Amino acid sequence: MPSASDRHVPPAVLGEIDALLEALVARWHEVEPAHAETELRGRICDLHRFNFLLWHEEDIARSPDVTDARIAEVKRAIDRYNQARNDAIEKVDDWLVAELATRGIAAPAAAASATETPGAAIDRLSILELRRYHMREQAERADATPEHREKAAGRLVILDLQRDHLVAAADRLLTEIFAGERPLRVFRQMKMYNDPAMNPYLYKARHS
Repeated sequence: MPSASDRHVPPAVLGEIDALLEALVARWHEVEPAHAETELRGRICDLHRFNFLLWHEEDIARSPDVTDARIAEVKRAIDRYNQARNDAIEKVDDWLVAELATRGIAAPAAAASATETPGAAIDRLSILELRRYHMREQAERADATPEHREKAAGRLVILDLQRDHLVAAADRLLTEIFAGERPLRVFRQMKMYNDPAMNPYLYKARHS
C-alpha cells in the first residue's frame, strides 16, 4: 500500500502509458505482439495488443483480393478480438477499482461520474497510437504522390493534438478519481453476439 503521502497519487501517468503504447506499436510491426508487463501496465498492454490485432484484421477484411472464405475467417477473428478488447477494458478498470479499495479511497455518494472510465480512455489512446503510426507511414511513403504525403502529414498534426488532449484529460480523470472527487464505476459492455445463449442466430441454430 502507498504511504500516507502517496495515498492519493494515481498508479499511472498517462504520458508514460502513451509512450509505452507508441513504442509497442512500432515494435509489434517487427515482432509477434507480446509483452512482459504485469499488474496495471500488463492489462493495458493486453488491451493494446487486441487493438493491434483488430486493426490488421480490419485491413485484410477490406482487401478486394481475398476470398469469401478468408473474409469469413477474418470476420470471426474480428469478433474474437473485439470481445477480448472489451473484456480488457473492463479488466483495466477492475484493477483500478481494486486499487482504490486497497487504499481506502471512495468518492462521496453524490459525486458525479465521468462519461467514460479510465479503461475506455486508454482504449481510445491505444487506437490513436495505431492511427498515428499508420498515418506517419502514409506521410513518408516513397511511392505516393506529394499530394498524398502532404494530406497525410496534415492529418498527423491533428492526430498529435488529439493525442495530447486525450492524455491530459485522462490524467486529470485519474487524478480526480484517486483524490476521491469522482467515483469509478466499471461500465459493463454486456456483449451478446458471442454468447450462444444470447445471440438468436446461435441458440436457434443449436435447437434446430
